[in-house]
Amino acid sequence: MNLAALIVTGDPALADGLLRLAAAADAHAEVAHGADEARAAWTWPVLILVGADAAADVAAAGLQRRPGVVLVTGADATPDTYRLAVEAGAQDVAVLPDHEDWLINEFAAAGEPESGWATTLCVVGSRGGAGASVLATALGLTAAGQGLRTLLVDADPYGGGVDLMLGLEEHEGVRWHDLAERRGRLSAATLRETLPRTGDLSVLSWRRGEPAPVSDDAVGSLLDAAVRGFDLVIADVPRYPGDIGRAALRSADTTFLLVPAEVRATVAADGLAAALRRDTADVRLVVQGPAPGGLTAEAVAHALDLPSAGAYERDRRLPTAIDEGDLERACRRGPLADFCAKTLADLSLQPYAYREEAA
Repeated sequence: MNLAALIVTGDPALADGLLRLAAAADAHAEVAHGADEARAAWTWPVLILVGADAAADVAAAGLQRRPGVVLVTGADATPDTYRLAVEAGAQDVAVLPDHEDWLINEFAAAGEPESGWATTLCVVGSRGGAGASVLATALGLTAAGQGLRTLLVDADPYGGGVDLMLGLEEHEGVRWHDLAERRGRLSAATLRETLPRTGDLSVLSWRRGEPAPVSDDAVGSLLDAAVRGFDLVIADVPRYPGDIGRAALRSADTTFLLVPAEVRATVAADGLAAALRRDTADVRLVVQGPAPGGLTAEAVAHALDLPSAGAYERDRRLPTAIDEGDLERACRRGPLADFCAKTLADLSLQPYAYREEAA
C-alpha cells in the first residue's frame, strides 16, 4: 500500500490518535519520531502531519519546503504555535479534537491521489414503465463488460430496486440505508469494496421495506466518492426525482430522457424535459419503439426539440429476464445491447487502470 501520510511526533498519545483518524479514512500512515527519522520519507506522502512537540525540530532541520504539511496541536495552542507552524513550513494548523473530521477528510484525500473523474449519466423515463431502469442497468452491464469500473445508483426509493433485475438482492453489501447519515469524505476504495456487484458493475440500491430518509450530506458524500472511484456512474432517476435524483442530475455530464414512441409519452416528455433542464444542462433524447401509431423517432425529436442519442426497439425477452433476475444474460445481445454499445462508444471512456498508467 502506498504511504498516504507521514506523522512526525514524539508524543505517543498524539501518534495513536492520528493513526486512529487515518484508519477511519482507510489511509496508510506511518510515524516518524523526529525530523531526522522523517527526512528519508519527507517527499513521498501526499500529507505530512507535524505534531506541535516536533515543530521546532522540523523547523531547525532545514527540510525541503513542500505542500501538504499540517501542524497538529491541542486546544492549548498559543501564538508561538502558529509561529512555529510557519517556520516548519506548514500550510495549515489542525487543533484537536475540534478538527478531527477535517483531518479524516485530509487523510482520505491523501490516500486517493486523483487520476481523473468518472463520467456521470442519468436516465429518466417520460412515463411510468418506459424502461428507464432497464436502460440504466443495461448501460451499466455493457460498460462493465468493456472493463469500465461502473457504479449503478438507484435513485428511486420506490422503484422496487435495480438489484432485483440483476439477481443481487440477496448479496451482502452496503445499501442506501447504511449510508443514510454519512458525513464527510467517503473512501472510494471502501465504497467499491462494500457494494454488491457483478463483475465490474457495482450497485447501490435499497433494502426491502420502507425507505430510510437519506441526508443531503450522505448523498453528496456518496456522489463525490463515486466520481473519484469509478470510470462511469449511472443514476436511475425517477420522473419525480426527490433529493437524491436532483443531486444526481446536478452532477450529471449527460441525462438521457427515454421516451416510448407514443403520443402521450411524447407530450409528457415535453414538460419533463423543461423540468430536467433546471437541474442538468445536457438532456438527450432516446426513443424506444415499436410505435403503435407509426410515430417515428425523428418526429419525437422534432416535437421535443432535443438532441437525439438514438433509438432502439423494445426486446420482448426482457420482462421475463427481469422477473427472473437475469437481465445480465438478456443484455448480451439484441437491440438494447447494440444501442448501449454505440452510446458508450460515442462517450469514448477510458478504464480507470488506463487513466492511472497515463497519470
